[in-house]
Amino acid sequence: MALYGRGMLDVHRLRIFRSVVASGSVAAAATNLGYTPSAVSQHVAALQRETGLALLERSGRGVRPTAAGLELADQADRVLARLGEVEAVVADLRSGRTGRLSVDYFASVGAAWLPDVVRRLTTEFPGVRLDLSLREHIADDADARPDLQIAVARHGFEPGAGFTARHLLDDPYVAVVPADHPYAGAGAVELADLEPERWIDNDFARGWCRRNLLEACTAAGFSPAFAVEAHDYPTAIALVRAGVGITVLPALGATHLPPGTVAVPVERPEPVRSIFVVTRDAAARTPAARAAVATLVQIADRARETVRADAPS
Repeated sequence: MALYGRGMLDVHRLRIFRSVVASGSVAAAATNLGYTPSAVSQHVAALQRETGLALLERSGRGVRPTAAGLELADQADRVLARLGEVEAVVADLRSGRTGRLSVDYFASVGAAWLPDVVRRLTTEFPGVRLDLSLREHIADDADARPDLQIAVARHGFEPGAGFTARHLLDDPYVAVVPADHPYAGAGAVELADLEPERWIDNDFARGWCRRNLLEACTAAGFSPAFAVEAHDYPTAIALVRAGVGITVLPALGATHLPPGTVAVPVERPEPVRSIFVVTRDAAARTPAARAAVATLVQIADRARETVRADAPS
């Protein structure tokens, strides 16, 4: 593909130009790259000839990109990032790795479930590279989705063409309270009874799990007034332990509570989030993906049995 009727851009020169933009001067870029300033200047000059554009201009003792240079630097970032992915694939092939599996997960399941999944995959499929990403929602763009995603969604949701969703677990919400709290020994607490408490928020992202809780509170006839806003479950739970207030979150997020805190089931209404594993159909039949799904099903089954065993008779 030609640019402005000229030949292909030299990727090596793009890297050098990008270093000059990031460093702010030819001399600094030369130091960072291990080149001489003269060599860097020659590469930038050649890139300007290739593009037919003025890419840099003097600024004090250094240089700064022109408007065209800024645009090219932005585009270069994308090209070089994609090239880095290709180089990683080449490295995999050279080292004998036979494939990759991309997995997205949300925070609380990452701590509670993901270690078992990763341990099995790295043990049984050492040649497969795992790409793990924290993602709190299912992307609308199908191309942006991973091979496998552990996700929260409503019952009956459709993952879209090219994907299959398997329900793993319904995760009810609990109130985490100090161990000396009046509700600490209760078998369950009605959501409306928590209205006067000092509420600690635990979802800075304002995601689906938080909206689900707020809808349940609305159904109970109130809107919680959050006294403190934390960004995550562990911080909110630590604040409960310090006696700041109470927090309400899915039971999976309260799997490993610190001493001094207790989880109490919430009812009337009982907010519940549903956990699914969403698999890209093109990857579903690979041994690694099948093993990952099987492991998640086993973990979810164990979690369900634990809930049943802990339920009051």
